[in-house]
This record gives sequence, structure tokens and C-alpha cells, in this order.
Amino acid sequence: MKKIKFPSAQTVLLSIAAFVALLTWCIPSGQYDRLAYNKEDNSFVKTSKENSIALEATQKTLDDLQVKIPIEKFTSGAIYKPISIPETYQKLEARPQGIIAFILSPLKGIIAVADIIILVLFIGGLVAIVNFTGAFEAGITRLSKLLEGKEFILIIAVTCLIALGGTTFGLAEETIAFYPILVPIFIAAKYDALVALASIYVGTSIGTMVSTTNPFSTIIASNSAGINWTTGIEGRIIMLTISLIICILYILRYAEKVKKDPTKSIIYDQKESIEKMFSFQKSTKTINFNFRLKLVLFIFAMCFVIMVYGVISLDWWFLEMTGVFFVGALLIGFLCRINETVFVNTFITGASELLSVAFIIGLARGVTVLMEDGLISDTLLFYASSFTEGMNKGLFINSIMFVYSGLAFFIPSTSGMAVLTMPIMSPLADTVALGREHIVNAYLLGVGLFNFINPTGLVLASLAMIKVGYNKWLKFVLPLVLILMLVSMAFLTISVYI
Repeated sequence: MKKIKFPSAQTVLLSIAAFVALLTWCIPSGQYDRLAYNKEDNSFVKTSKENSIALEATQKTLDDLQVKIPIEKFTSGAIYKPISIPETYQKLEARPQGIIAFILSPLKGIIAVADIIILVLFIGGLVAIVNFTGAFEAGITRLSKLLEGKEFILIIAVTCLIALGGTTFGLAEETIAFYPILVPIFIAAKYDALVALASIYVGTSIGTMVSTTNPFSTIIASNSAGINWTTGIEGRIIMLTISLIICILYILRYAEKVKKDPTKSIIYDQKESIEKMFSFQKSTKTINFNFRLKLVLFIFAMCFVIMVYGVISLDWWFLEMTGVFFVGALLIGFLCRINETVFVNTFITGASELLSVAFIIGLARGVTVLMEDGLISDTLLFYASSFTEGMNKGLFINSIMFVYSGLAFFIPSTSGMAVLTMPIMSPLADTVALGREHIVNAYLLGVGLFNFINPTGLVLASLAMIKVGYNKWLKFVLPLVLILMLVSMAFLTISVYI
């Protein structure tokens, strides 16, 4: 009997898009009014079904609209996206998304995330140039000797550092850049590619799940809830520490099992193909790790350092990050005196190898496009906010967490989720005599938990980087998600009663 093959990431996303298009025929269209701050003339713009009107940017305006957020949050730029206005939901004329909308959605998605796609392609080009010089092979050979017998340090270091980036400044999409260099290192350490994937993806997921200073989740959610982002930070730090320890121990347990017996690997049937894809030993000739190759790896590493610094301190985004990798590739080409034609061909070949990843990112965004065009996101939010009425504190806060996990499928953006939902959801805390920081925590944990497996998020693009199926990732990560879910429920329950 022929074994049934799990569908590709592209097929999974197109199936989800078809499902979402079908939902737009079943779920009523509706929308909350939006409120945006216009910095140029210091005014609010209130947008509703009927029209858009300008309002005076004062605290009284916010109070009249039942938006319990200090005016300073808008004027300081802390809230820079339109927020939903409580008690303004109204049904709209249905906008079911038909076959044409379904066909166009991935194309619209690709256009919407063109900046991320360009970043991914240029990363592929840079990696190909570095690989061409032989620097990867020489550096990995040297590193594997240094780590011999202490390979577990690699797992701990990578997971902790990426989690630190996730919890502080929202390191997420940028981690796509780390796979081409880190996967070969993990393979050289006798682990499988899934260990590398876990260290990177679980690291960023747990960091963003329990964010401390992340401006794209904790800070914008707290601002949208009308509280200071430092409120509740002590509990989040404790939760981050516990969760990170759990994740590292979980990865280490699997990694040691694979190292002792490679047949225990979930992706053992792909071992040869993945090692061929990521090992750079194309000849028996030993490459001398000379000063020039060390300089190549230094330039490569500095691209990431500069990228992180630019995002944190210079308000850089994907265009500027792409520029860093482009300059890095040019510098390496000049340093190694790579022929112009060879450089161009190598760069293009490297970029083309990540084209499937780029398309997956666009397809995932296309699902969100269908949701927005069908006007069903706010309808789901409206009914979700009504779901928790009359509950006790413990049941209430855990229900909020699961509501956010469900909404994360339809609204994968953490900042988008925060500004759309927090003005609606955070006042619910007042009805059960809770501080609004508990809603922020439930939002973080709910969205974060689902992001470990969310097909409309970053996971399918990450899996595509190492050619691993979604089904194999689920087999690996679901027990961890269950453990983290129980820990999150305990944390939320304890926090509302102390």
C-alpha cells in the first residue's frame, strides 16, 4: 500500500485560504469604528461605516468614545496604528470572497510582504557568496573541533540568545537569516536539522510569547490597554525564565537521543538529503582557514550585528536590513576578488534557492488578505469578547488566553492583534475586578502558544528553509506546546488570585 504523503507548505496554505474564503460566506461581515491619531494637525480621525470625521485630540474625546487610554499614548507615538473603538461594532453588507478573490489572494499577499520577500532572497544571495569562498566549510570544521564533547552548549546558547532577542525587541522574521549558517553547525555537532530548527524557532517563539520589552507586542498592547508596559513585568520575567528552561530541557532531551541513535530522529528519512543540502564539503580537499576566510565570516557575522543594532536603535525595517546583506555580499565579493559574472550568477542562484520560502511568506499573508477583505475579523472579535461574560476570575483569564489563541490564526500579526483587540478586550478585566495587565499577559501567552504551530505565521517559512514537513514539526513540538499551555494556565490562574 502506497504511503500517503503529507502536503507541502504551499498546499497547506492554499487549503487554509480556501477555508477562510468559505468562512466569509458563513460568518457575517462587521466592523468596529476605528480611531487614528493624525500627528500633522494634532487631531483624531474617526472612521466608521458612514464616513470619516476629524475630532479634537483631547482626553475628553477619548473618554466620550469610551476609549480608556491616556491621550499621551497617542501624542507620543506609542500608539501609531488605528485602534478599534469599544461599543461600535455593527454588521455590514456581506462581502463573501469568491473564486477570483481566492486566486488573487496569494498575489496580493506577495505584494503586501514584498519587503520581507526581498530580504529573504538577498539573504540567500549572501549565503551563496560566502559558501562560494569556502569560509563556511573551513569555519564549521574548526568550530566542530572546538565544541567536541560540549555540543550541548550550542543548543543552550542559540536558544537563549534568540529568546533574548524575541523578548526584548521582537526578533522574529529576521531569524530566517540564521538557518543557512546555524543548521550546518548543528549537523557538524552530530545533531539533526530539527534540533537547529527548534533552537531557532522555539527560541524566538518563547521570547515573543513572554515578551518583556518587545515594542511590537507587550508595549503596544499595554499602551492600547491604557496601562504602562512595566505593569506586570515581574511576573513575565518569572514566566519567561521557567518557560525558557522547559524549552531548553525539551530540546536537549531530543538532541541527546538523536546523537546517541540517529535512527530516533523524526526526520531520519531525510538525513542524507538535508546533510547534502547543508554540508559544504564538496571535495576531499581541506580548506585552510586563513585570514581572508576569517575576514569573510567576520563580515558575514557583522551583517547580523548591524541588522540587530539598526532595528533596535535606528528604526530600521526590512528595506534597510536588506541593504546591509547586499553590502555584505559586495564586500565579500571584492575581498575575495570574485569574477563579476561568477558573483552575479552565484548570488542569483543563492536567491533562487530561497524562492519557495519567499512564496510561502506571501501565501501566508494572502490568508490575512482574504480575512480583511471579507470583513470577518471584527465579527470574530465581537463574539469572542462576549464569550467571557459572567465567569469567575480563574476561568475568565484562561478563557481569554484561549480566545487569543483562536484569533491568532486569523490575525497572526502581534501588533495588529494588539491594536485591534486590546481596546475591546482590556475593559473586560474591569468587569471581574482585575488589572488590565492580566489581559495583556493572556494575549501574549495565547498568541505565543499558537505561534508554535500557526500555519499562517512564520513556522511554514522556517520549515521550508530546511525542507521539513509540517507534520513532522507537529510531531516534535506538540508535547512541548501542551506542557507550556499547562504552565501558562497555572501562571495566569495564580496571578489573578494573589
